[in-house]
Amino acid sequence: MMRLLYFAAFAWAWGALAGQIPPSTEWTLAELIGLNEPSRDPAFAPIPPSHASREGLYLRTSARDAFLEMAAAAERDGIHLVAVSAARNFAYQNGIWNRKWARPQYAGWSDLEKARDILKYSAMPGSSRHHWGTEIDLNSLENDYFTSGEGRAVAAWLEAHAASFGFHLVYTADPQRPGYLPERWHWSYMPLSAPMLAAYNECVELSVLQDLEVAGMAWADSLRILTDFVNGIDAGH
Repeated sequence: MMRLLYFAAFAWAWGALAGQIPPSTEWTLAELIGLNEPSRDPAFAPIPPSHASREGLYLRTSARDAFLEMAAAAERDGIHLVAVSAARNFAYQNGIWNRKWARPQYAGWSDLEKARDILKYSAMPGSSRHHWGTEIDLNSLENDYFTSGEGRAVAAWLEAHAASFGFHLVYTADPQRPGYLPERWHWSYMPLSAPMLAAYNECVELSVLQDLEVAGMAWADSLRILTDFVNGIDAGH
C-alpha cells in the first residue's frame, strides 16, 4: 500500500510540475527537483562501461562528454577514472534516504536527529545536485581511498586537471563551508551545475520540497536545507 501511495504521489507531482517553466531558466521545476527519468530523457546520455562501475549511469550529454574527455586524458597519464554514481532522480534518492532512515542504529532518535545525521553525506530527495545530471562520484565513496596509493594518485590528478574540463570539487574540507561533510569523490560539471543552481534558487521554495512528503522533511527549515545544503558548496565555485 505504501508503495502504491508513493507512486501515486510521484505521478501527481510530475503532472503538476512537469509543464512549469521556471522564470528565466531553461529547466522545468520537475527537472530541478528530480522528477524525471534520465534513461528516457533525450538530454541525458549513458556513461559507457569502460568508465562506469555498473550499467545505467547517466549524465546530461555535455557533462557526459566532458567526463569522457577528462577520463581519456587521465588514461594517458596512467589514471583510470570510474563513475560509481551519476544522475539520481527523486525516486532513486528517496530510496537511499529511506534505507538510511530505517537503520536500526537510529532507534530512539528524534526525526530531527536522524535527518541531521543522514545529511552528513546524503541529500534529502528533491534537494540533491545529483538530480541535475551534472554531478559524478568517482572511483570510491570513501574519503580514505583518496589518501594513499592509487586513490591518492587519482585525487592528485583530478586536483591538477579536472578544472580544465569543467569539473570542480564542491564539497571540500573548508571549515567555513556549511552543509555536507567533505566528499573527495564528488565532482560537479560547473558549466551546467552553476546555472542550474541559480535556477534552483530562483524556483524552488521550501513549500515545494515539503509537498514531496519526504521522511523528516518537516525539519527542512530548521536544518537549513536550502541555504546550507543546496548552497553549501565550495566558495570558490
